[in-house]
Amino acid sequence: MRLTEINLREKQFHNKLQSKKKGRFENIFYKALYNIYEDFSSCIYKKSKKKIVLDYGCGIGNITEKIISSNPVKLVGIDISEVSINKAIENAKNSNYQIEYSVDNCEKTRFKEKTFDLVFGSGILHHLNLEISLTEINRILKIDGEMVFIEPIGTNPLINLYRKLTPRSRSVDEHPFVKKDFNLLNSLFKNVNVKYYGFFTLIFFLFYRNPQKSLFFKILCKLDYYFFKIKYLKNLAWSVLIVAKKN
Repeated sequence: MRLTEINLREKQFHNKLQSKKKGRFENIFYKALYNIYEDFSSCIYKKSKKKIVLDYGCGIGNITEKIISSNPVKLVGIDISEVSINKAIENAKNSNYQIEYSVDNCEKTRFKEKTFDLVFGSGILHHLNLEISLTEINRILKIDGEMVFIEPIGTNPLINLYRKLTPRSRSVDEHPFVKKDFNLLNSLFKNVNVKYYGFFTLIFFLFYRNPQKSLFFKILCKLDYYFFKIKYLKNLAWSVLIVAKKN
């Protein structure tokens, strides 16, 4: 597995991250994105049924394991971090899940062309060379195969300020999506659908505990939904859900 300098830095960062006993401080904010993960999980669950599926940048396999009950023909997970993959393998073994995990470079995988019906990932593309990784996803997808990804965007000035003030919380090479990245995505894939999340749910995250049970969180989600219907306000989102087909 040949790795670039950026690949090696990402590998080192995520090995170190997964070796820590405590989670990142930023995890307290992620309840504001509960709805994007719900939509993401529902989407990949439906699209995985009787399909050959790849979790692209699977980490320790938390999301991979959630779709095993959708009965995919084959479920594969890859990640550049051997620490993450070792944890994923151990978790799958303890739960008796049939998932094929391996250490691999997402920018240049070991898979043959047109292998997968579905490739999905959460927060992985912004750690990679986007053009190379999207081209690789296109290569390993079957005709009319689909990709589903959650990615952060880099157009909210306050979120960008927080990122600048907390450099140790993220890898030096990560690059949340901006306009040129969406343009690239649209040039390489068809039927691209992008849904925006995380404005009011983030601003008021201190005012609810459990988003799953919170009526207030549901109201904030509705506000976000209508807020992001306005084109220029989409730049204030935290993250996006991307669904697209092989071009």
